[in-house]
Amino acid sequence: MNGLAPSDKSGNYLRPSSQHQEAKLPPEDELQARSKANVPVLIIGRSCPWAHRTWLVHQIKGLKENLRLVIAKADHQAGRWRMDPPLLGCDSLLALYQLSGSPPSHRATVPSLIDPIGNDHSKPKLLGNESAQLVELLNQWPTQYKSSDLAPKALQKEISEWQELLQPSVNNGVYRCGFARNQSAYDNACDELFSALKTVNQSLANKGPWLCGEQMTLADIRLFPTLIRWEMIYQPFFGCSQAPLWSFPHLWEWRQKLLSLPKVAKTCDAKAWRTDYFGALFPLQPSNIVPAGPDLYKMVNAVVPVMK
Repeated sequence: MNGLAPSDKSGNYLRPSSQHQEAKLPPEDELQARSKANVPVLIIGRSCPWAHRTWLVHQIKGLKENLRLVIAKADHQAGRWRMDPPLLGCDSLLALYQLSGSPPSHRATVPSLIDPIGNDHSKPKLLGNESAQLVELLNQWPTQYKSSDLAPKALQKEISEWQELLQPSVNNGVYRCGFARNQSAYDNACDELFSALKTVNQSLANKGPWLCGEQMTLADIRLFPTLIRWEMIYQPFFGCSQAPLWSFPHLWEWRQKLLSLPKVAKTCDAKAWRTDYFGALFPLQPSNIVPAGPDLYKMVNAVVPVMK
């Protein structure tokens, strides 16, 4: 568990810090001049909720012409991300990090944004691997398609406020529940998680249909990957079971609405989620048995019970 989920002296899960990169938006004319083989590459994994954020922006903004998408596969035995076929001669994300000259201290995680030719065309360069930062960058990425701004200036303060609440309490909060080392650590994480969900539900009731009102923003993008995995992973496996998600009706409707948007369903692979979580997190599931789960789309679109 120490390697998988480090903790503090009180048993609270401590997520390893991400290595922030000075990722910059490539000039549009430079991207247009590149061959298809040399456009930047966004590497994601189907099961990773942090990578899911960037995949959503890639889909919604229509970035496929100027940003290649590569889906890495989780190697449960080696504990790393594999690429098949190899990318730039590398069959693992770790090997690609090494080729790009990234410091040994940098963990090879998804999402990763790679420039295959770097600054001097001699070797690839890691542009970034921190999802909260990358979704902001991808929102500004040049595209030939018309798409809405997911972080308009008038809403940036509110988007940041949602990030400050959701990142520690919900996005990371489910892991704080699942990887808690004792009852007190679990109880504190669980209470904070469900308090945040109540806040979101009430806000949607007052000013929905989106977290910032009438327009979908990066705040919604950052929350969705956690909540779409709820009944598949976090409720049964991580003990996020203080209340069913349907008991937050406005949040439930919000999730239905986002899943129904064009191209979003393509990013949701419940089988991959369950295989990688139940099959790879050995300390939590020593048997590596992947239990049966509900049909994602029937469950999400179900009519919730009337709360009395």
